[in-house]
Amino acid sequence: MKRPLKPEELRLWGMVAATVHPLTGRAAPKEALPSPLWGGTDGEAVRVGQPGPSPKPRFDPHLPTPAASRPAPPHKGEGKAQIEPNRRHRIAREREEIGGRIDLHGLTQDRARAALEGFLARAYDQGWRAVLVITGKGVQGDGVLKKRTPDWLGAAHLSHIVAGISEAHRRHGGEGALYVALKRKPRG
Repeated sequence: MKRPLKPEELRLWGMVAATVHPLTGRAAPKEALPSPLWGGTDGEAVRVGQPGPSPKPRFDPHLPTPAASRPAPPHKGEGKAQIEPNRRHRIAREREEIGGRIDLHGLTQDRARAALEGFLARAYDQGWRAVLVITGKGVQGDGVLKKRTPDWLGAAHLSHIVAGISEAHRRHGGEGALYVALKRKPRG
């Protein structure tokens, strides 16, 4: 049998519930209902029997949400062509070996770009056909390295090395990592 919640627990829950925002595309949540023991909403405690403040709306469907006001994230293949689906599947299932990995976490943009270009040149020289570039997702999924890496990979001076890029499978880092397919090195 559940015990009834204490007034301080109801107040605490009201404060937590007031911070919740709906996912984009979902219906707005119903207003927090004041409890007979807890007379306020949105974390405002009111003693029982005293008139409380009128409830404030937490969500206005006519105002843009923070997610709606942000520009859409760039498509992963904007800087370079996507890896062919069958090849991406082979890399994700580890039927095609991932020759090397580079983790760009904690690097500035300039250092990350230099490290990435050096890594790709070495990987190409060693004859690797696929590598994994770990960028991380950033604090809210909009990290600078995550956004810039596809553009760097699509640069003209890397066109003789990079065949395509694609978002990594979840086991390899998902949104925070990229598969980079490398072109075959000519014999000679």
